[in-house]
Order: sequence, then C-alpha cells, then structure tokens
Amino acid sequence: MEVHHHPQLHHEKKPWKEYLLEGLMIFLAVTMGFFAESLRERIGDNHREKEFAKALYSELRDDSVVAATKLQYRLQKEKSMDYLYAYFKDSSLTVLPRKFYPAFTTSFYMVNIFAFEPKDGILSQLRNSGSLRYFKSVELQKLLGDLSVAINNMRYRNEQDYQYFGNPLKPFLLKHFDFNWLNQVRHENSDSNMITVMDNYLRSNETVKAEILNVGQLDRGEAANMVAFYKALVISSNLLQINAYISTNKKILQELRQTYPLD
Repeated sequence: MEVHHHPQLHHEKKPWKEYLLEGLMIFLAVTMGFFAESLRERIGDNHREKEFAKALYSELRDDSVVAATKLQYRLQKEKSMDYLYAYFKDSSLTVLPRKFYPAFTTSFYMVNIFAFEPKDGILSQLRNSGSLRYFKSVELQKLLGDLSVAINNMRYRNEQDYQYFGNPLKPFLLKHFDFNWLNQVRHENSDSNMITVMDNYLRSNETVKAEILNVGQLDRGEAANMVAFYKALVISSNLLQINAYISTNKKILQELRQTYPLD
C-alpha cells in the first residue's frame, strides 16, 4: 500500500498594514450598512409621518366644519328656548301662535341633531398604535393631548344632555306634546332634517292646528324652569366644550399646515 504524503503548505506572514486595511474595510462595510439601514428607516418614518399628518388633517378639517355648523344650530336653539321660557311664564296655553310649536319642538324634542359628536378615528389609531411618535413637533404633541381632553369633555357633556332629555323632558313631552302636529308638518317635508322642517313651516303660510295636551295638568313654573335649566346646559356646552374643541382643532390644523405639505 502506498502512503501519500500531503505537502505542507507554508503561508507567508502578511504585513501588519494588510491586516489593518482588512479590518478597516470590514469596519467601513458594517458602518455603511448601519447608516443605510438607518436612512431607510428614516425615509420610511418620514413617509409614514406625512401620511398620518394628511389623514389627521383631513379628519380634523371635516370635523371643524361640522362643529361650526352645530354651534350655529345651537345658538338658534337658544333663541327658541328664550321664546318658550317667556311663553310658558304668562301666555295663553290654549290659543297657541304659529311660532309656539316650532319653538317647543326645537327646544325639547330635537336633541340629537344639535349634538356635536367629534370624530377621533385617526387620533385613536395613532395613539393606540404608538404612531404619535412620528410627529416630532413638541407643540403638535401637546395640542393632540389637548384635543383628546376636549373630545372627552364634549362626549361627557353630550351624555348629560341625553340624560336630561330622558328625564324630565321625555316624560313632559309624552304628557303634553302634540305629536299629531309634528307628523303633519313632517309629512310635507319628509326628506328634510328637522331643522329644515321647522324653518320651512315658519316661512310658509300654512298653519297646522296644534294644542298642548293635558293642559290643565301643566305647571307653568315647572315648565319654564325646565327650559331655563336646559338652556343653561346648552350655553355651557357652547361656551366651554364646543368652543374649546373648535379652538384646539384650529390650532392643530394651523400647526399641520405649517409643518407638512398638505396641498
């Protein structure tokens, strides 16, 4: 049997400069890879930041229009409540003018249409996913926190309004409100919202007969006090909750326009 001998390979020692060069090359490769990854993440974060800003801006801009409209509706409601309060105090409860039932309906029956329900779908998504970190503006971060507080306050006040409608307004309406009048008026404007229905009736020459049901059981003082208390709730909501939301919303829209291209 033959024995094969492997030749021994002799490696020449590299100069130390070559080791240094190889180490430097490896270091540069790792460093460039790190910077490339960081740049990729930064570009991705900037893209997501702009997309989130655009979505948030769109939601808040639409809500600002709704809030302003609702506020104008609520100011009109205040005028109806002024009229109803004065009427319950000392006017005839059996011979009713045309203006009485539109004011009665606007003040006591119409609740949901005057409620401002702020949207926070995008804001909740940003908050729950931790994506608020993409917004680098400290001022914007603060304003978004203020907006969350304003939305919570608005919803709490809406709940108070709904509770007041549930009691005492709803029992009062079931006892004294002439729903036959409302059905006849709505029949002529079936496709319109209730505010438009009342406006159209007041502008028309039509008079639909109406009465206060169980008029002998109506307490003028109690009815007037219900109007006055409800008006205080409405005014408080207008001055505090809705105006606070509108103000914060406006500041955020301005900050977003100044920081991002939102053409």
